[in-house]
Amino acid sequence: MSNRALLEVIALDVEDAVAAQAGGADRLELVTDMAADGLTPARETFAAIRAAVDIPLRVMLRGADGFAAGAVAPLVEEARALRAEGAREFVLGFLNPDGTPDLAAVGAVVAELGGCRWTFHRAIDRAADRDGLRKALAELPGLDTYLTAGAAAGVSDGLPVLVAEAARRGEPGYGPRILVGGGLTLAHLPELRAAGIDAFHIGGAARPSGWAGPVSATAVATWREALS
Repeated sequence: MSNRALLEVIALDVEDAVAAQAGGADRLELVTDMAADGLTPARETFAAIRAAVDIPLRVMLRGADGFAAGAVAPLVEEARALRAEGAREFVLGFLNPDGTPDLAAVGAVVAELGGCRWTFHRAIDRAADRDGLRKALAELPGLDTYLTAGAAAGVSDGLPVLVAEAARRGEPGYGPRILVGGGLTLAHLPELRAAGIDAFHIGGAARPSGWAGPVSATAVATWREALS
């Protein structure tokens, strides 16, 4: 693996996607409705973004705010429709009320993905037992990434957990790449890079005017430079 770190940027629309790619993003996470912390985007939005950029796209599969799966059948339908539109990478993650992974819901959606690569998102930061969650999901096909801040409150709180988990790479449940996101700042990067972490996810940090404004290619380029 090269020393180049992966930089993933949240994109809501074509304008965001084009700016993120211009700034040096390696991959986009496609969502809608950040007021609900990111839900599944419309198939038409995916298609328009796919036509506008040539970097990989990971598409959120999530029907409502929070970490409960809710109705699984619509998620499976959306996954099927997005795959038919050309989506090949996804983001998902569901918990039971007690903080254990909702294996039934995750399994049902993953079965529809046909081996596509996917990220288990920040639901891990709300899990009752992170290690247990990782081991419970370890055999699911396509799982190659955990998006995590190390703690529900964000990276500043979660740094020790992230460093400790990075040191366990290769152990059962610790094969997937750690993608750090959730309150991530440039100041966190030296410690995370020193721990061997090589994938980073930004949303608000790419938008100087906040979520009401677009992704800034300049802001993304600042992160790309810091990671180079």
